[in-house]
Amino acid sequence: MISFRFGPMLIGTFVNMILYGILVVQAYHYYLTFRKDAPWIKYLVLYLFILETINTGCDMAMMFQPLITEFGTPTLTALPRRKVLPDMCVYCVYITLKRLVAVSTPIQIFFAWRIKLLTKSNILALFIVTLSLVSLVGGSWTTAKIVEIKLFSRKPELHLPALVWFLSACVCDVLITVVLVFTLSKRKTGFVATDDAISKIIRMTVQTGMLTAFFAVGDVVFFMSEHFNFLWDLSLSKLYANCLLSTLNARLSLQEHSGYHNSHQRQAISSSGGPRRPV
Repeated sequence: MISFRFGPMLIGTFVNMILYGILVVQAYHYYLTFRKDAPWIKYLVLYLFILETINTGCDMAMMFQPLITEFGTPTLTALPRRKVLPDMCVYCVYITLKRLVAVSTPIQIFFAWRIKLLTKSNILALFIVTLSLVSLVGGSWTTAKIVEIKLFSRKPELHLPALVWFLSACVCDVLITVVLVFTLSKRKTGFVATDDAISKIIRMTVQTGMLTAFFAVGDVVFFMSEHFNFLWDLSLSKLYANCLLSTLNARLSLQEHSGYHNSHQRQAISSSGGPRRPV
């Protein structure tokens, strides 16, 4: 029973720590490369990094109590009907889930702001923000219920708030992806450099947006299962943070790609006897 109860949580912690290492590299690259970004974007990245650092420590503490300090004690070897979650785990899970919505909500609002700039539609952006806030409420509801029940046997009581949380987050992620892809597709101009840059942005949007949506759906499925609680939940916020940073950091490669094409086009015009600057 211990392997089914804590094995998935341990695997989720391992994945979480791997993604944290990727996040550290991405955050370092961002601050090194984009020093002229708007201050609020820099503060957003710093806010996410601090939260994810705290979360990584909480996840390690959450697994240390049941698997090290209380290993072999009656609390963990009791009859299956008890299924008690150790106190340290309760509060670490509370912090983890609370931090997850504290990460996903501002990131989804950030993309809603970008959609507003691209589409000039306040209604669409407001709808995305509403879904994000519903997800925030569902996540807060879930964390409060976990602290209240503390028992694996009462986990079905978490299903309703968890469904509100994850399904609203999933719909929000899919909508962000679809709107960005549709809007960017309409902005193709016929120029090679511009169209290549837009195509690259679209591919990246699909990869990052659908990845978080896929994991949100997987989180619902595994959370509802008997033995695989928290398998993906512990690493979901790291996906959100890494997706945001990969989007911000990708601007450098897009600029270099566009600069290469512009230089190549100017070279082609010059070699074909096209317009030249007067001497």
